[in-house]
Amino acid sequence: MAVGPGPSLPSDVTEHTLATGSLESPLIWVGLLSAAVAVGYFLVRGRRHGVARGNTVTRVVVVGALVLGAAAFGLNDYVGYVRTPHDLAELMQRGTGGIVDVGAGLAAVSGSSDQYLAATGASPAAHPESASELVKVALPDHARGVPVGLADVLLPPGYGDPDNRTMKYPVVYLIHGYPDGNADDWFTSGDAQSTMDLLLADHLVRPMILVSPDMTAGQAGTDWECLNVPSGPQLEDYLVGTVVPGIDARFRTIADRGHRALGGMSGGAFCALNVGLQHLRQFGSLLLTLPYDSLGDSAGILGNHPNLVLANDPQAYLPAMAFPYPVSVLVDAGSAAPTDVATGRRITASLSARGQHAALHLDPGMTHTWRTARAALPYLLVFADQVFTTPTVTTGTPTHHAPPGPRAHS
Repeated sequence: MAVGPGPSLPSDVTEHTLATGSLESPLIWVGLLSAAVAVGYFLVRGRRHGVARGNTVTRVVVVGALVLGAAAFGLNDYVGYVRTPHDLAELMQRGTGGIVDVGAGLAAVSGSSDQYLAATGASPAAHPESASELVKVALPDHARGVPVGLADVLLPPGYGDPDNRTMKYPVVYLIHGYPDGNADDWFTSGDAQSTMDLLLADHLVRPMILVSPDMTAGQAGTDWECLNVPSGPQLEDYLVGTVVPGIDARFRTIADRGHRALGGMSGGAFCALNVGLQHLRQFGSLLLTLPYDSLGDSAGILGNHPNLVLANDPQAYLPAMAFPYPVSVLVDAGSAAPTDVATGRRITASLSARGQHAALHLDPGMTHTWRTARAALPYLLVFADQVFTTPTVTTGTPTHHAPPGPRAHS
């Protein structure tokens, strides 16, 4: 089967996803750097004229703070992780102490509309038919090493309308990157809610539910890659055995593989590829941006055990993999990220050689950043909708496929 180019989009969608947020403006870091230069100039000039030591120290501190601020905003301008004050508020609330309180105050000012649903699964309140609704659910699984398990869930417009109470929806699961990723990332850095609203308004997709689970197991600094870690969290089992059935139980989903997609960015793309291929019975389509197909340095999370690494290395097992169920896969990469492009071509070529539907889309001039993931998202969602609309035919016996070698379990 030949590798396709992926879906096409109208200009209003691409322009929206390429737009920068207020905190991504280069004017911020340029302004801070210019201020640092100005203060530094007066510092040097003041020392020549015998300015008091206390004033000199103060100016040095100010210069240092301005330079650090310029570096931070410059990096953010490139990566696109913090788009708006609301994004910054969400990030600050992941911290500790007074930073959390400041973040909460900033969130209140910036108008956070998130609602929390208890683990018991309260029904979301009715809302205007034209508005999507972002809620949080708790999906803890202590037995699998996940103590909290908050997930962001975007419900389509009209979900809470009594007239739609019998309507069921397909689901796209989106996995954040590693390390220091978070369930919120796809709805802050990834701008998923606005993107979905625009796609729906333009009639480019049908209503669907988006779910972004927290795959950190409460340790955001660890690069877990959604693995079943020996003597650690069982994240593959958590995603498939806790998150998916938990979402199906709480919301009106079309609970079959033909209407369920698994996607992600960077480390989350590896998660989607590896877990998706291991669980073809659960997922009919995979959506990958900033792709990885090998554990690389993260193999240490499995103790570098050869059999476990092989069993979780799509680059190694995909070329000879059997497909008891067909799968459709879109891989998206920035054209200016040669490693990502090569990985995307390798994945799609291997899938095509195994008779699977694979498409590759390249984002012109993009690199391995959240900017690329944001630009990729509408392509991923339109592709998923196309698969949902015409689900692939289920073939083979209903058994779980695992590549050669033992799977990782505690």
